[in-house]
Amino acid sequence: MSDYVISCCSTADLEKEHFERRDIHYICFHFELDGEHYRDDLGQSIPFDEFYRRMREGAETRTSQINAEEFKEHFESFLRQGKDVLHVTLSTGISGVYNSAKLAAEELKEQYPERKIRIIDSLGASSGYGLLMDRAADLRDEGKTLEEAAAWIEENKLRLHHWFFSTDLTFYIRGGRISKTAGTVGMVLGICPLLNMDREGRLIPRQKIRTKKKVIQEIVNKMKEHAQDGADYSGKCYISQSACREDAEKVADLVEEAFPKLSGKVVINNVGTTIGSHTGPGTVALFFWGDDRKD
Repeated sequence: MSDYVISCCSTADLEKEHFERRDIHYICFHFELDGEHYRDDLGQSIPFDEFYRRMREGAETRTSQINAEEFKEHFESFLRQGKDVLHVTLSTGISGVYNSAKLAAEELKEQYPERKIRIIDSLGASSGYGLLMDRAADLRDEGKTLEEAAAWIEENKLRLHHWFFSTDLTFYIRGGRISKTAGTVGMVLGICPLLNMDREGRLIPRQKIRTKKKVIQEIVNKMKEHAQDGADYSGKCYISQSACREDAEKVADLVEEAFPKLSGKVVINNVGTTIGSHTGPGTVALFFWGDDRKD
């Protein structure tokens, strides 16, 4: 049995059963829906379909990250058991949660000087972050030490590609990420923005593609362009979707056709309530291992 635990934030957007099966611990972000507080607990407190339905109906959302005191309690539950902790956070490019985790770790070092708490910035989000955690669990199960696993993650996390598209610009307008005029014109023209994460873990618009059919093909083209070993890619592939399962399945079918050596079927997860509060429904994200991300 390993002498350390692997931990992350709920924004890694894997299913609860997946986390449990891989023995990956998680701590939950928070969100509000029309003023009511919830934990971002992987759809346990409020089902994803209800969450996105209420967003479509105009519900207001607000998110809050995990604070240092919550991290202290989370980490200490393992330290008291004589376990070290390897915790990977949501990208610093979109959240300040890394700083809260670091603060908690520093404070606990004084109380548990014999224990290790290693905090790593994933530079990722949603099930791309989840795919990184799945690999961390592989490393642990292969017998790698905490330091060996941490070193591998640091050296390879920028090879994990995150590509997103959205077919509904409503929540990009509402959140101020695009102007109302540009968003309205974009929706009339059927524009679907294609984005990815850069080397600093920021979500960057890359292309404006007209029609859903074309953006679905283009996101798969990005995997063809960047995947490790090209068409011989044999790693795992994850997809996240927010209330647009059919679109995600179309992407998955094209990926499985283009990459026959995939490790298992494409796994389709839900965009969780924290990230989904900002993207809204209609987002599909594709995650795979490939070449180093470019800015």
